[in-house]
Amino acid sequence: MMKVVSHVQREQGDWILHTVMVEGQDVPFKFKRKDNYQNLKGARVNMTYYPDQESVAGMAFEIMKVVRIKRA
Repeated sequence: MMKVVSHVQREQGDWILHTVMVEGQDVPFKFKRKDNYQNLKGARVNMTYYPDQESVAGMAFEIMKVVRIKRA
């Protein structure tokens, strides 16, 4: 179980991109949904995720791709 420090939602085409920062980690956890999600700031969540890389302006950044997220 992890505690969410920050949760940001923004539109990306037809999808809503969610970025979650977790206490004790400096890598963003990202997932997409068709609709907005409840605000998770301060909540404890259970997540299934795997490491991935995202390229921004030619630089590679480590991210965690969330497969499943559930509020605890």
